[in-house]
Amino acid sequence: MAETSTRGTGTVEALSLVPKAEGRQSMKDFKSDQEVRWCPGCGDYAILAAVQGFMPELGLAKENIVFVSGIGCSSRFPYYMNTYGMHSIHGRAPAIATGLASSRRDLSVWVVTGDGDALSIGGNHLIHALRRNVNLKILLFNNRIYGLTKGQYSPTSEVGKITKSTPMGSLDAPFNPVSLAIGAEASFVARTVDSDRKHLTEVLRQAAAHEGTALIEIYQNCNIFNDGAFDALKDKQQAEEAVIRLEHGEPIRFGSDLAKGVVRDQATGDLKVVAVTPENEDQVLVHDAHAESPTTAFALSRLADPDTLHHTPIGVLRSVSRPVYDTQMADQLDHAVEQGGKGDLAALLAGGDTWTVVG
Repeated sequence: MAETSTRGTGTVEALSLVPKAEGRQSMKDFKSDQEVRWCPGCGDYAILAAVQGFMPELGLAKENIVFVSGIGCSSRFPYYMNTYGMHSIHGRAPAIATGLASSRRDLSVWVVTGDGDALSIGGNHLIHALRRNVNLKILLFNNRIYGLTKGQYSPTSEVGKITKSTPMGSLDAPFNPVSLAIGAEASFVARTVDSDRKHLTEVLRQAAAHEGTALIEIYQNCNIFNDGAFDALKDKQQAEEAVIRLEHGEPIRFGSDLAKGVVRDQATGDLKVVAVTPENEDQVLVHDAHAESPTTAFALSRLADPDTLHHTPIGVLRSVSRPVYDTQMADQLDHAVEQGGKGDLAALLAGGDTWTVVG
């Protein structure tokens, strides 16, 4: 593949230099020849199918798409995508992907990780990728359990969760991945569900179009070690009262006949769910995913009850524009060259603060 220089151009311009796919692509083009090895019934199958089905929309040559994963069931993903990919080390996928995205800005770089991989050993790598706003798309599969190592509690398991490693119930307060991402200044944060392919695909579409880091939390069922964890969001009758579907520019209403809505408590400033009446209908919030302040997006992320999952928002909570790390880095390098700067790695390694060992 020919070298393509993308310095001094923005993210959109850089990706516009990527060789386009020859001819029309289909889902089949993104399926590798590897046997898919997850437990029968695992939610990962649905996510894989959705991603493979979405990839042709990018219109990019397969050689210019990369999937980087860490360790866990979800991290088998690169084997099953007919693109470039890397099955990296535990928790370090965002760091490896950052280096790749920063040095090869002509690539579309995707990170696949799980709640244990991303939020335990990989916690620092995740938050720093988010705050830097590297041009990455991060898919965080959340099944609220460690699946690959056979059923220990994870950073998203609910308090009291009985597992092999917590036989008397977990004492740890769980992370809310969406809240964590918003708190880390992520410029794009969304949540979706493995079994809702239409919704998942739409969120992927918006994430792919975003300039900078996009994090998508995907609720994913582990039918072996944590089966039914998200039934409240999947059962048609329960979901109607539990799921809050966010759409930018639309009132935040849900439930049977949209009878419930989200308003701001005038006394505390917090958000709360109310029964919508003619008296309070004008108080129902209109979702603004592009609001400069993350305050309301964070408050929305806190609505979900961690035990029952009632009032769980799904969709894009936040999508804002801010400088992209890899573009800024390329601009700095261009500026240094323009100023006559020339790097000397050997001189740097043998600088004045080094010692020579003799004898």
